Amino acid sequence: MDIDSMGDSTCLDPDLLHLPELSPFALKPSPQIADNLFSQWLSLPETGRLVKSLIDEAKAGTPFNALSNTISPNSAGGNTLPSVFPAGSTPPLSPRSSSGSPRFSKQRSSPPLGSPLKLVPEPAREVIPQKLILLYGVVCSQFYFQNGRPPPKGLKEQCFSRVDEFFLKHNDGLRMHEFKPITKEICKLPTLFSSALFRKIDTECSGMVTRDAFIKYLVDGNMLIMDTETKIFKLLKQPNCNYLSQVDFKPVIQELLATHLGLEFLKGTPEFQERYAQRHLFGLDAAETVIYRIFYYVNRSANGRLTLRELKRGNLIAAMQRVDEEDDINKVLRYFSYEHFYVIYCKFWELDADHDFLIDKENLIKYGNHALTYRIIDRIFSQAPRKFSSKIEGKMGYEDFVYFILSEEDKSTEPSLEYWFKCIDLDENGVLTSNEMQYFYEEQLHRMECMGQEPVLFEDIRCQIVDMIAPEREDSITLHDLKQSKLSGNVFNILFNLNKFISFECRDQSLIRQERDDPSLTEWDRFAHREYLRLSMEEDGEDASNGSIEVWDESFEAPF
Repeated sequence: MDIDSMGDSTCLDPDLLHLPELSPFALKPSPQIADNLFSQWLSLPETGRLVKSLIDEAKAGTPFNALSNTISPNSAGGNTLPSVFPAGSTPPLSPRSSSGSPRFSKQRSSPPLGSPLKLVPEPAREVIPQKLILLYGVVCSQFYFQNGRPPPKGLKEQCFSRVDEFFLKHNDGLRMHEFKPITKEICKLPTLFSSALFRKIDTECSGMVTRDAFIKYLVDGNMLIMDTETKIFKLLKQPNCNYLSQVDFKPVIQELLATHLGLEFLKGTPEFQERYAQRHLFGLDAAETVIYRIFYYVNRSANGRLTLRELKRGNLIAAMQRVDEEDDINKVLRYFSYEHFYVIYCKFWELDADHDFLIDKENLIKYGNHALTYRIIDRIFSQAPRKFSSKIEGKMGYEDFVYFILSEEDKSTEPSLEYWFKCIDLDENGVLTSNEMQYFYEEQLHRMECMGQEPVLFEDIRCQIVDMIAPEREDSITLHDLKQSKLSGNVFNILFNLNKFISFECRDQSLIRQERDDPSLTEWDRFAHREYLRLSMEEDGEDASNGSIEVWDESFEAPF
C-alpha cells in the first residue's frame, strides 16, 4: 500500500519532536496528561488515515512485519514503500547481541556440504515498520504540544490586529452585552455562546473582559486553529470532564431566550418563556425542551453524556449557526423551533389530566386517539426502551414523554428505531423473532376484528415484513437490518399503531402528496406542522368565543 494514503509525511517536522526529552517516567505522577494527549492524537486527521491504512492491510492479509522488506534494497523483492531514511539504507534494527547480529553472522563461514552438523537458521532481523515510525513521530509531536500545534505567525498577527480594532474604544474592556461581535468575528462561534464565552474569560466575575485577558484565552487555549465543535465543547464542558451534560447547555438556551428576535413575543408572557426553557411552574427541575431534543438526536450512546465525537458527528452546530442567521426561529426545524416545542408541550398537557406534570399508562393509552396497543404501552412503562427520568413508580415525566413522542412520530430515525426495537425485543437478545412480533400483532388483529375491518393474518404480515426489510436471515430481524431499510418504521406501525397501519395499507394519498411536495421535511416536521395548525385554530376559536381575538399583536406571528 502506498504510504501516501495515510497523509503527507512531511508534516512531521523533526525539529518539533525533541525525542531525547521524552520519558515515560515523566507521565507517572499525572496519568491524566497521557490520556488527554492520546485523545488529542486520536483526533488528528493523520491518525485516522494511518489507522485506516493499517486496518485495510490487515483485512487484505498483508503481513504486519514482512520479512521480505528486510532483504537487501538491491533485490527484486525489496521494500516498495517510500523510505523516510537516506537512499540505499534500511530502517534501524532492534538492539541485539553481537552473536545474533546479522553483521557478525555474515562473517562466519557456512559449514561444508555434507557436514553432520545441523544447520541452525540465522535469526531473522526485526524491522520497525515505517508506518510505526511515522506514527511515533505524530505521537511525539503531540506530546510536545499539549494543545496542538501553535497557529502560524501570520494568522496570530492578523487576529491580534482585529482584536485591537474591537478594543480600540474600550480601553477598560468589553462588557457582556458588547461581546457578541467579537464572539462571532474573532472566535468564529454562534452568538448564542457570547455569554458563556464571556464568563469563561471573566473568571473573577468583574463584569469586564480586557484585551489582555481575551488574547490570553485565545493563545493559551489555542483557539485560533481549533475547529468549531472542539471550541464549543471546551467552552461548555465542566472542568475535569470529557463530556457535556444537559446542564452545560443551559447558558446557551438562556442566551437564546433573551436575545433572539423570533422569541420577542415571549417577553410579555413569562409563563411560556419558563415553559420553553422547561422550568415548570410546579418547581420540577427538568432540563429544557430544546436540550431534550439535542440529546435525543446527538447523544447516540444515550447515556446523558455527550462526547466531542458525538458533537462532531451531529448537526447541532449547523443548527446553531442557522439560528444566528434566521430571524424566524420556526424556520430552524432542527432542535430550536418554537412551534415544535409548543406541539410537544400541548400534547403532554392534553394527556396530563391532573396537571401534576406526570402521566401514567391510562394517560398515555389515549395518545393519538387510542392509536397504540396496551402491550406496547406496558413495554414503555417497563422502561425497556429507556429508563424514566421520573422517580415515581409507574409515572412518566416530561423528558420521558419528549423521547416517546419524537420516536412515535418519526420512525425513520436511528434513535426511534433503537427505541422501538428494544420494546419488541422481549428477551433482549438483539434479534426480533416471529414469536415476538406475533405477540404484539395479536392485539392489532383483535382490534381490527372489533372495528369490523378485514383481519390480516400474521403469516401474511410476516411475509410482508420480510419483503420490506430483506433481513440477512428470514427467521429473525436485527437492528442492523432495520437501519438498512427505508420501510422500517412501517414494521413497527404494523405491530402496534393501528391508525398508522391502516393509513399505510390504504396508501394515504395526502401523505404521499406531502412527501412529494417537500422531500426535505422529515416525518416529525410534517406531524409538528399539522398539529401546530390544529392547535392554533383551536386557540383562535377559544379567543373568539371569549372576545379576546385581538390579544396578540398582529405584528408577530401567532405563537399558538
